[in-house]
Amino acid sequence: MLRKSLMAVLAPGMALGLALGVAGPLQAETPADEGPLFEDPRHAVTWRREELKGIERLVRQLRFDLVNNRDAQGAAPRLEELAELASGAHLLPAFIEGSHGRGSEARARIWEEWEEFEAGFAALEERVSALRDAAEAEDYRLATRELSDLSLTCRSCHRRYRY
Repeated sequence: MLRKSLMAVLAPGMALGLALGVAGPLQAETPADEGPLFEDPRHAVTWRREELKGIERLVRQLRFDLVNNRDAQGAAPRLEELAELASGAHLLPAFIEGSHGRGSEARARIWEEWEEFEAGFAALEERVSALRDAAEAEDYRLATRELSDLSLTCRSCHRRYRY
């Protein structure tokens, strides 16, 4: 997959942007036509914090829908939204190298272990898919387990990559 550095995307033709436009796993990159673009790392930190809070709210609502109310049909729009929001394509572009430190809960280890960090998002997407499958089958016992597994996936990544 062709990857471009954020500077190369934001400032094509600018000498500084071209000089800094080094692609690699330690650089937050946006594949063509995927994910948001950010003017600076602070904007990315704020955006990703709000997106992750939104995902957390969705999971709580889904727990209510699927565990408490046993309402797969009512959960369907939230499950669809969760699948979109909890994807690497949506969230990874906001992890711009250097966007840790003041105001961020991200550890620098993210960029040192970029491939493992990306793999965490692949695991998250698998958990969301399994939850959707359980809900579509109206298997509420399985949906309850999948919600727990989804939470464990989030926590394991947070333990490793978040302060």
